[in-house]
Amino acid sequence: MTEGAALDIGRNALLVAMMLSMPILAAGLVVGLTISVLQAITQVQEMTLSYVPKIIAVVIVLAIFGGWMLNKIVTFTVQTFSNIPINAP
Repeated sequence: MTEGAALDIGRNALLVAMMLSMPILAAGLVVGLTISVLQAITQVQEMTLSYVPKIIAVVIVLAIFGGWMLNKIVTFTVQTFSNIPINAP
């Protein structure tokens, strides 16, 4: 395997990891920001109040995008394994 091929695999792995993590991170960010604004407005400063909505949002996002995420990671894995050269004697 050449250095270029290894770099391509690494770059593709990072891109797939970023694509797979974006929906979860975005949901957590939006819910966390919303809860923070509501806490600031109502002056309820309970630290544990933000965890349950974030967990629920992440579970919902995984339920919605889970099939797409699985398809992406399987496609990446199949492409990576198919590019491995086989040295037959």
